[in-house]
Amino acid sequence: MNNRKDSLKLHKDLRGKLEILSKVNLKNERNLSLAYTPGVAEPVKEIIKDHDAIYKYTIKGNSVAIITDGSAVLGLGNVGPEAALPVMEGKAAIFKEFAGIDAFPICLATQDTKEIIRTIKILSPTFGAINLEDIAAPRCFEIEEALQDIGIPVFHDDQHGTAIVVLAALQNALKVAKKDISKVKVVINGAGAAGTTIAKLLKSPKEVIICDSKGIIDKTRTNLNKYKKALSRITNPKHIKGSLQNALVGADVFIGVSKPNILTTEMIKTMNTKPIVFAMANPVPEIMPDRAKKAGAFIVATGRSDFPNQVNNALVFPGIFRGALDARILRITPAMKMSAAKALAGLVKNPTRQKILPSLTDPRIVSTIAKAIKRTSK
Repeated sequence: MNNRKDSLKLHKDLRGKLEILSKVNLKNERNLSLAYTPGVAEPVKEIIKDHDAIYKYTIKGNSVAIITDGSAVLGLGNVGPEAALPVMEGKAAIFKEFAGIDAFPICLATQDTKEIIRTIKILSPTFGAINLEDIAAPRCFEIEEALQDIGIPVFHDDQHGTAIVVLAALQNALKVAKKDISKVKVVINGAGAAGTTIAKLLKSPKEVIICDSKGIIDKTRTNLNKYKKALSRITNPKHIKGSLQNALVGADVFIGVSKPNILTTEMIKTMNTKPIVFAMANPVPEIMPDRAKKAGAFIVATGRSDFPNQVNNALVFPGIFRGALDARILRITPAMKMSAAKALAGLVKNPTRQKILPSLTDPRIVSTIAKAIKRTSK
């Protein structure tokens, strides 16, 4: 199998992965008069009287805008809005296939925080929810924070979706390794959108250390932005200093949301017994699974679908948005995220070293997570 050749052929032959389909047969003159003029004036009048009627008469209640500025696409970096479009198309296809949601890719030709916030506010009447995607930190934090009161949920999937899946995977991995989450040491490499939110969501481990490109985040560092300063207050309780190599000594879990090939076999050998390695950089992980296993990793997971144990936000975002749209919630809360993680982990009744999460194609996932979101929203 040649992934590069086959993927390029698929995208070229299809000229993208999406199309717009009408629900109405407009070749029928009666339908045409109802769907457009003069009939379309009637739902317009109803929405004028009551803006909430838009959910009854239009696509809004089942639509999501997938919005990016192209600044943090996969593990490829700041590649711009044009190069981001194939990824946004892919997410839209997943929304439709697994959750029946009509999602639209919107790639913005700006990386100005205020301009992005204003643009999303202006676009919001059309959509039932906003999925922020592939926006670099710390801009992604500022954008999401500023949009929590626009009347529809705004959810940065790279942050929260990834954190939810990691928490679910970790629960089952620790079960297989027979380790208590309250007694383990977790090292996260990558202090961007995903790494920051994973660190905040993982409240149970005995010790969490997070590393950025300059090493271990600690209170004594003088080069931390306000988001990393906040991280320094909830991580690294022993004030360990140095590099990723120093952080990993005696660690039970490595969670990588950073760069390819940054984790070495020598580092894994310094970890605690039965080390768990989540190497989730895409498309090339922090270490390839075969090398990690040879170094002694007990459980290995990546973000890719061609290896066992795919830890990827695609496992949760369709169900989260399905539940959010169905319940008409205004925002995704921490309690909803925890509930979604527990529901996802629970779909694997007897986890093993090769299976800590359900497959992306498992038909139970979307409905299970959607129910968890709706149940927690009450």
